Order: sequence, then C-alpha cells, then structure tokens
Amino acid sequence: MPIDSSTQVSGQTVCVTGAAGFIASWIVKFLLEKGYSVKGTVRNPDDPKNAHLRELEGAKERLALCKADLLDYESLKEAFNGCDGVFHTASPVTDDPEKMLEPAVIGTKNVIVAAAEAKVRRVVFTSSIGTVYMDPNRSPDIVVDEHCWSDLEYCKNTKNWYCYAKTVAEKAAWEEAKARGLDLVVVNPMLVIGTLLQPTVNASIIHILKYLTGSVKTYANSVQGYVDVRDVALAHILVYETPSASGRYICADSDSIIHRGEVVEILAKFFPEYPIPTKCKDEKSPRAKPYKYSNQKIKDLGLKFTPVRQCLYDSVKSLQEKGHLPIPTQNQSNFNIN
Repeated sequence: MPIDSSTQVSGQTVCVTGAAGFIASWIVKFLLEKGYSVKGTVRNPDDPKNAHLRELEGAKERLALCKADLLDYESLKEAFNGCDGVFHTASPVTDDPEKMLEPAVIGTKNVIVAAAEAKVRRVVFTSSIGTVYMDPNRSPDIVVDEHCWSDLEYCKNTKNWYCYAKTVAEKAAWEEAKARGLDLVVVNPMLVIGTLLQPTVNASIIHILKYLTGSVKTYANSVQGYVDVRDVALAHILVYETPSASGRYICADSDSIIHRGEVVEILAKFFPEYPIPTKCKDEKSPRAKPYKYSNQKIKDLGLKFTPVRQCLYDSVKSLQEKGHLPIPTQNQSNFNIN
C-alpha cells in the first residue's frame, strides 16, 4: 500500500517507543517520508543497532533518538513532551516468559499516563492478535472480530505467557486511557513478517528462519496468521491520521491464516535450495483448520494488504540480504510469486 501524502502533517511531532524494533522502524520510516518530525525512544541512542534509523530519508533533519525506558516514567514523560501523538510499539524484553507480565503492564501504564500528562492528541498502541483469539470455548462458526478477547485462564493454563501478558497489558491500557480521558487506538496484528530494516533478527522472523536453516525437521499441525510489516506500520499511521478511528483494529489479510504445511510448501517452491521440512510433527491428528475472522474494520479505512505468499518471499530475501541466511550458489527454480 503506497504512502498517502495528502494528510497535512506540517509541524507535527510524534514519538515512537522502541523505535529500533521491527515494526517501529517501518513506522519511523513512513512517518519521516510523510514529513513528520519524529522522536524515537531507545535504550541507548549511541548503540550501533540504531544506525539504520539515522540512515533513513529525512532522519538527519527530523529524527531525534531519545534515551528512555518503559519502566522509567520520567524518561517517557520527557520524550513525549511537545508531541502531538505517540506510537507505542515497545515491549519489555525478559529471558523468563513468566516474568513478562509485570514489566509489560507497568510499562504500558507508564506510557499512557505520560502521554496523558503531555496532552498528546492520540496514542496508537501495538497489541497483538494474541489478545483476541485465544478462547477454547469459541465455536468454530464464530467470526473473530475486535469485540473478542483471549481467555486469560486458558492462556495461563497453557503457559502462553506472551498472549497472557499482551492481553493484560492491552486491558490495562484501555482502563488507564479511559480514566485519564486519553484518545487510544489499538492495532492487533497477526504474526508480523516481511522485510527487515533493523540489522538483528526478531522473534517473528525467526519463525520463518528456522524452516530454512535445517534447525527444525518437522512442522507443527497448526495454523498461523501472517501480515507484512509494512502493512502493519501503515495501519498504525492510518488509524492515527483518521479522526474517526477508534477502538481496536485486527490487522491481517483475509487469506493470511494458513497451515504450517502450506507455509513450508510455499517456502520450498520459492527456495528449494534450503533444507525445508516436509513432514508434519503430528500426522495422526486431523489437519488443523483456520478460524474465521474479520478485518473489515481496518479495510474500511482503506488499508490494502500484501498477499501472504509475497510476505514469505520478502522475508527470506531480506534474511539473505541482511546476512542471516546464506545465499545458495545455484539458481533458484522458476516460479511465479502469484
């Protein structure tokens, strides 16, 4: 989806938390291209891993990297000062998934309170489809939409701490925003893949990388929804710039939920030189089926999605270009991306 430059942004300053991240880097890139002045919060502005941000078009003139931490309220308050809006993409990182909850919730509350104090016009919060669809009691005939919430007890019992923490954090954001009269809009993307801007490999791209390196010999009997990182970044900007936008927005193409078997088939067709698994880990059980969901709300705002096959192809090409995946010497087979 091309950048819409029609929105008047002259003089607008916005802040992007965790600016060096996968999604955030693209948000920063697109915001700069549209003419915004951008403050990006990072742990250490001098860290070489932030170099890709400084190289973006317009960065020299309109990008400032600010040292901030989600658990340091004062640093967030300083970063948000003078901003018209905030894009909150950052999430605390911890080696112990069971310890994700407290920093995720505290960090989110700090962002909302600091943004309200700074009197920003709107906060756009990056949540996850993991806060929406995890519910064992949902009928297969139910169409999942923005009204749905994941079952916290189910997340806890299955030790899905990521979905548990994201759900509690999003609910905390809504409660805090309501209490402080802050305009909050939430984007709930499916698994985000696509072209990397940052030099490092993030968790969602590792999901694709593992199928190409030979580190896994089988694929799971499960389904997964995917969305291109550029579409997610554009969705954030779209809901920020649309005055009528409100609530939550599921972000993924209508055909994005596919079985892991289809994922490896697509990868094998495009990149047959890699040791891509061909066997399912659980071949005895019936093949898992995708759930039904609606992305109509974000489509009504005009967002057009990149097909999942293109997302997978771009992910691998990016991993090659960034040096995370060796480029085979032999020529690839002829194929049609469509």
